[in-house]
Amino acid sequence: METFTQRAVFIIKSIPPGKVMTYGQVARCAGQPRGARQVVRILHSMSEKHHLPWHRVINSKGGIGMKGTESCRLQKKLLEDEGISFISDYHLHLERWIYDPGTEEDAW
Repeated sequence: METFTQRAVFIIKSIPPGKVMTYGQVARCAGQPRGARQVVRILHSMSEKHHLPWHRVINSKGGIGMKGTESCRLQKKLLEDEGISFISDYHLHLERWIYDPGTEEDAW
């Protein structure tokens, strides 16, 4: 049986370039609707080890966290390099860039 962490890692790795998912969305898809903070922990502790595209996971308002930090600027640059545009300094139009693995177009 897969653990929540294993499922979350698989889901994060499955986010294609040019798309994003929210922390809560990853948690719901991995089987824990209230597990957004666990997704943050997974990204913080396992991104390097598992080569996770951490920059493709954002908050539910379409924003990048920790504004003004080097990691925030890096996340924005990595997303822009994948073709994602921002509507303000650290916010994107979530509906335009969201990855929904439940649709035909975005299915795993």
